[in-house]
Parts: sequence; C-alpha cells; structure tokens
Amino acid sequence: MTTGNIIAIVAAFVIGCVIAWVISHLILRTRRESLIHEAENEAEVIKQKKLLEVKEKFLHLKADLEKQVSARNSKIQSVETKLKQRELNLNQHQEDLQRRNAEIDTIKENLAAQQEVVDKKKQDLEKLHQKEVEQLETLSGLSAAEAKEHLIESLKDEAKAEATSYINEIMEEAKMTANKDAKKIIIQSIQRVATETAIENSITVFHIDSDEIKGRIIGREGRNIRALEAATGIEIVVDDTPEAIVLSGFDPVRREIARLALHQLVQDGRIHPARIEEVVQKVKKQVEDEVVETGKRTAIDLGVHGLHPELIRLIGKMKYRSSYGQNLLQHARETANLCAVMASELGLNPKKARRAGLLHDIGKVPDDEPELPHALLGMKLCEKFKEKPEICNAVGAHHDEVEMQTLLAPIVQVCDAISGARPGARREIVEAYIKRLNDLEQVAMSYPGVVKTYAIQAGRELRVIVGADKIDDKETENLSTEIAKKIQDEMTYPGQVKITVIRETRAVSYAK
Repeated sequence: MTTGNIIAIVAAFVIGCVIAWVISHLILRTRRESLIHEAENEAEVIKQKKLLEVKEKFLHLKADLEKQVSARNSKIQSVETKLKQRELNLNQHQEDLQRRNAEIDTIKENLAAQQEVVDKKKQDLEKLHQKEVEQLETLSGLSAAEAKEHLIESLKDEAKAEATSYINEIMEEAKMTANKDAKKIIIQSIQRVATETAIENSITVFHIDSDEIKGRIIGREGRNIRALEAATGIEIVVDDTPEAIVLSGFDPVRREIARLALHQLVQDGRIHPARIEEVVQKVKKQVEDEVVETGKRTAIDLGVHGLHPELIRLIGKMKYRSSYGQNLLQHARETANLCAVMASELGLNPKKARRAGLLHDIGKVPDDEPELPHALLGMKLCEKFKEKPEICNAVGAHHDEVEMQTLLAPIVQVCDAISGARPGARREIVEAYIKRLNDLEQVAMSYPGVVKTYAIQAGRELRVIVGADKIDDKETENLSTEIAKKIQDEMTYPGQVKITVIRETRAVSYAK
C-alpha cells in the first residue's frame, strides 16, 4: 500500500468521524430542544393547575369568611335588638317609678293630714278619758291605781287559768305528734325481740330418787352435811319433803356449786368429808369454766367481738345473778337485742348499741363489792378494760348517774326500762309495792279540795276525786299537772303514772 492510499484512508476516517460527530451533535440538539419544549409545556400545565387550586381555595376561604361575617352580623343584630328592648323596659320602669313616687308623695301628704286629725282626736279622747276616770273614781270610791291593781289581779288569775289550759292542750298535742314515731320505734323493737321470763328464788330444790339417800347425805352425827355446808357456804335443809332436798343461800353461784356437788356425790355413792371437799373443788373449777364458756357463747350469739377476757367472765357470772327475780344474763341479752333493733330503726350503729346493752349491768357482778352504784362501777370496769368512750358513757348514764354524751346512752336507758319494767319481768317486794301505792295516794291527799284518792293498775294510774264545791274546772286541770310534777320529783317508780282528776257535781232531792 502506498503512502497516498494511507493518507486517503486516514482522511476518509477523519471526515467520517467529523460527520458522525456533527450528526450526533445535531441529534442531541434536536432532542434537547424537544425536551425543553416538553418541560415548558408540563410547567405551563402545572402552573395552570396550581392557579386553579389557588383560586378554588381562595373561593372556599372567601365563602367561609362571608359565613362568619354573616353569623357575626346576625349576633350583633340580635344583641342590638335585645339592648333596644332592655332600653325600652328601663324607660318604662323609670316612668313607673316616677309615677309611683308621685303617688307616694300624695299619700304622704294625705297621711300627714290624717295624722293631724288623729292627734287632735287623741287629745280629745284623753280629755274625755280623764273626765270618765274622775267620774268613775267619784262613783266607786277607788282611785285609778287601786282599780288598776284589782283589774290586774283578776286578769292575772284568768290568765293563769287560761295558760294552764293552753299548756295542757299543747302537751297533749305534742304527745300525739312528737311521740308518734317514738312509740312506733319502741313497739317495733319490742315486737321483734322474743325473750323468756326467768325468775329465780333464793332456794334450789335438789331432787333425789329415794329418801334413803337423805341419811347418807346427813352422815353419822351430821358429819357429811356439815362438811358440805362448810365447803359450799350453802344451808342444806333435809326435812320431810319427799324426794327433795332444799339448798338455801343468797348466792346463786354457791347454790349451783352445791347442787352439782350433791349430784356427783349421789351418783358416785361415796359420801364422806374428804370426798365432799374433793368433789366441791372440782365442781368449783367446772363452774368457773362454765362461767367463761357462757360469757363466750353469749358474746358469739350476740355478735359482740373483741371483749376483754375479764369482761367475758363477768358476763358469764350474770347467769347466776338475778335482779328483782329477773335473771341478769337474760335481761342483758334482751336489752342488747332491743338496743340493736332500736339503733337500726334510728339509723345508728346497731353493733355498738348491742355491745352497750350487753355491758350495761356489768357492775352488778364484780368480784369485790365497792360502795358505788352499779352503773358507775360498770363504767369504771369498761374504762379499765379499754372499751370505747361512748360505750362507757352509755353504761354509766343508764340510771342518770353521769351526763349522757351520745345517742347510745338514751337508747340503753330506754331498752333497760323496756326489759325490766315490762309485765312479768321482775318481782317487787310486797311491802315496797304496798308502800309505793300508799305514798301515791298520800301525795294526792295532801292537796286542798281532794276528797278521795285511788291508786289502780298496779300503781300506774292515780285517780283523784275532788269536791265540786271546793275546786272548779280550771283548777282541776291545774291540780292534775301539779300532782304529776310532785310525784315525778319526789317518788321513784317504773314506767309512768297517769293522774286522773275527777270533779263530779251531784244534785240530790227527795220526794216525800
């Protein structure tokens, strides 16, 4: 290959490269221009879209603003309307006040004129009254002061009689209204509590199978019976009563120990002084355990928890005590149940009321016998064994020895009276009962004008017969109130006493 050919080939290659570069440059330029054109078109489209969106948002905002402005304008319009109406009302009120002030001024002027007329007439009346007083003094022979004193005395007696009648009417009305709910609560409490009436005597009868055992109990030369009496402190009466031995003593615990000891000795058959002392010691331990068990069982039955062991033991001792023939433990249980029922009726805590009712007579069974009323002694025992203050106060105040501080105290007092004063609950010594009835009659007989007195219904009603020529009807009402007050202040009695004063007018003639 020649040099010329090589140069021609190189030149052709160079020319081809140049042509290719020019062609590619033109193609790229054309594509760039087309891309720029497309981008411009797309930008124009996006621009138009954005403009449309902005216009639409603007229109929405404009509509919302127009609504808000319209609502605000309506509110402003309504407020303006109310203000105008209020202004009209104020103007009307102002006109009414002005008119009333004018009327008041007119009335004041009329009153002033009438007051002048009244003052003038008052002066005329005073002059006329003075003349009449002078004439009356001349006619009656009494001065004005003396006549006034006589009038005051007569008015005082009349007012006293009317006041007594009015007081009695108010008391009757108060009893009918104020006691209605109280009677309902007490009746419901009594109806909801069922209890037994247990009356114990100062003797216990021990039954035996045959009279042959009496000789063995007495023993040779009375050794056995003397040993038994010395060990128990109970008098043992062996007489001709068939199949019975009488145990006599004031202490129910000792009588129970003697009864149980006799029972074991008779069953065992070995009756001699050494055996008697051994059995009595065992029975004493059994009775002490039974006292504690009775106290625990009573507390559990009533739902009273957390009692001190010593209080539980004292509660158990109540089983062997009686008050006016009423078993003390039964009385305490009955009072506790009544207190719980009444407290629940009154919306109070029935558990606290039951606890206070159970402990209210705990001062009747102490181990020692201090010179204190049983209510105060019971309060001290409760304080000693960490009972709550309201329980201690209820125990101490149920006979009014201390002041009542909570509502538990009157509840315990009322329920104690319900349990102790109900018919059949307690026995009263005949002499004391008769003396109380005589005292009731004597209190009424001490008043002037009383002819006869009768105490009836076991001393719960006192009928007083007065002379018709000595006391009038007004004084009769006053007399019943005075007798009731004197009995209340001077006498002690269960429940309440009704005083009925009877004034009877009789006209007697004879046909001959």
